[in-house]
Amino acid sequence: MATQLIFDKGLANTVAAETSLSFIDGEKGVLEYVGIEIDALARQSTFEETTFLLWNRRLPSQDELSSFERDLRKEYELPSGMIDMVRKIPRSAPPMHALRTLISALSFFDLEADVNTPAANARKAMRLVARTPGLIAAFDRHRKGKPIILADARFGIAEDFLRMLNGTEPTVAMARAFDVCLILHADHGLNASTFAARVTISTLSDMYSAMTSAVGTLKGPLHGGANEGVMHMLEEIGTMDRVDGWVQERIGQKDKIMGFGHRIYKSYDPRATYLKTFSQKIASDTGNTRLYEMSRRIEEIMHEAVAAKGIYPNVDFYSATTYASLGLDIDLFTCLFAMSRMSGWTGHCIEQLEGNRLIRPHAEYKGPHGVKYLPISQR
Repeated sequence: MATQLIFDKGLANTVAAETSLSFIDGEKGVLEYVGIEIDALARQSTFEETTFLLWNRRLPSQDELSSFERDLRKEYELPSGMIDMVRKIPRSAPPMHALRTLISALSFFDLEADVNTPAANARKAMRLVARTPGLIAAFDRHRKGKPIILADARFGIAEDFLRMLNGTEPTVAMARAFDVCLILHADHGLNASTFAARVTISTLSDMYSAMTSAVGTLKGPLHGGANEGVMHMLEEIGTMDRVDGWVQERIGQKDKIMGFGHRIYKSYDPRATYLKTFSQKIASDTGNTRLYEMSRRIEEIMHEAVAAKGIYPNVDFYSATTYASLGLDIDLFTCLFAMSRMSGWTGHCIEQLEGNRLIRPHAEYKGPHGVKYLPISQR
């Protein structure tokens, strides 16, 4: 009996994988990592502990966490050949183009790149999470003509990244704010970039190829570029007195307001709940209250206009304000998303390989049949 095929454009109603990493209920506004609510992790966990949770599907003991952190820090250092490669990238290159190429190039310096065992893949996942911050910071300083600052194993990932990027140690509040953003973006079900990573690894390709696929997919403005769009919107509005008129005009024209709405969530994005409060604090601490106040007023107007339609702020809306308050360039925002999601992407690849089957959906052919080949002399 022939298999019944169903056309599902965009795979919106298709279950294509089983996972224990994250659970989403878009109607109720729930996101859990291995059963733990995202808000609890944002308030109490760290990015390192969250990464352990996603990879091991349980929380670590104190000894396990300390050992895990030590292992991550041992992998911070970039191979010297990678630093040389960073310096050869044109300074005008967009950061996501640079990151996509550099992630792929990491495989050149990994003797285990094509060793497809669980232990080797776990080590490669560790290297990818540990080294991606250094790649982003190194390229940003290279393009600005500044000396590259190497990683320092005395610091956690969030703190060390800000130190490598800016050349000074961040305050405790700044490091914690960035750490929270990393936690909130670490995983999110079978989104487009995670699906791309799982498709690649399902062919029994290597972890670096899978991560390159994921970064390339995240680069698209329909996926990872939304937080950049939020900042461009705030820059275009400019001042608080222009917010009401600008937003009302866009609503009247039925234009999309960046940072609002989500394909999954029909209620408040659970990642934005705590981030809204946290972004207010970090904006106050860093003297960027104008951005936060503008964002809050935009949310008030949008709530009155479209909340009844299930359109609420998503995680990008307040993460953009937080990144800007930390002094991060707008065109780095999507790279920071990739830096965080590296933990989820690699976790999904490891999970995919545990019970692997090649991901190979069908396409519905819509073209002609029986067309005769016409020799080129008769065309």
